[in-house]
Amino acid sequence: MVNKGDEVLNQFQQEKIDETPVNVAKKFKVGLIGTGWIAEAHIQSYKRMPDVEVVAGADLIPGKAEKFFQRWGVEGVRCYPDHKSMLEAEELDAVSVCTYNMTHAQCTIDALEKGVNVLLEKPMSVTLDEAVAMAKAEKKSGKLLSIGFQPRFDANMQMIKKIVESGELGEIYYIQTGGGRRRGIPNSTFIEKKTAGIGALGDIGCYSLDMVLNAIGYPKPLTITGYTSDFFGKSETYSLPENASRFNVDDFAAAFVRLEGGIILDFRIAWAMHLDTPGDTIILGKKGGLRIPSPDCWNGTVGGPMKIYHDVAGK
Repeated sequence: MVNKGDEVLNQFQQEKIDETPVNVAKKFKVGLIGTGWIAEAHIQSYKRMPDVEVVAGADLIPGKAEKFFQRWGVEGVRCYPDHKSMLEAEELDAVSVCTYNMTHAQCTIDALEKGVNVLLEKPMSVTLDEAVAMAKAEKKSGKLLSIGFQPRFDANMQMIKKIVESGELGEIYYIQTGGGRRRGIPNSTFIEKKTAGIGALGDIGCYSLDMVLNAIGYPKPLTITGYTSDFFGKSETYSLPENASRFNVDDFAAAFVRLEGGIILDFRIAWAMHLDTPGDTIILGKKGGLRIPSPDCWNGTVGGPMKIYHDVAGK
């Protein structure tokens, strides 16, 4: 005999997926645009794919691409001083765009216009106008543009979407999401507008927003009230003096968003704050609620067991 609790839990069992054999007769030719820190994750993944061959790389810093591929043991890669010369010279199936935020749009649009599929690191872009231009370029090219929201493939993230779509929570009306780090301001190109464009909002805030918006089907935003601050990044008591002097992006961001369908989204994210977390993610529906624990250091993961709250036998 199956009780009611088991019936609810069994709705969310992961389906077994049969793996399709990989055809290695024809290699998928890939180029890397930018060979900095985040490109390491891309090259590691490509090396595990028997049907993929990394054939080209581009970086603005002379010699950096050559050293990158040598360090990762990838031989025969042709290196270029910029993405345009690589796209002109190579016949590629796809590129990974691993540059800093301010160049995401141009590199992506140039690749799509050359008929090349694009895997783009998050955040998608720095401005809405850039995002629209990229979407138009994708549609015109007939190729694929995929943004690096890899947490979508995590079992917990897929479960969140599955729970919402199942109707277990009923009609969604309120979402609280965000998180952050108590002391976690990065360095390098992340902290200046000329390279990053945006700070904590684009670096880790996009993950928490995508987690909930993807789950509810990305309804259209109607109104947004936002706030950003930079108290910690500019403080020499927190940052190294050389970093504090050039810090000019946000280290905290918050927003109150009204979405189509009568949904309210309450969002906050931080690189630095005097708390371990500003709160768990919660999704409230008319039949139930879902609590998603925030991790101590937000990096696109779930911080612990998720819980569904709802009435049982009228209680």
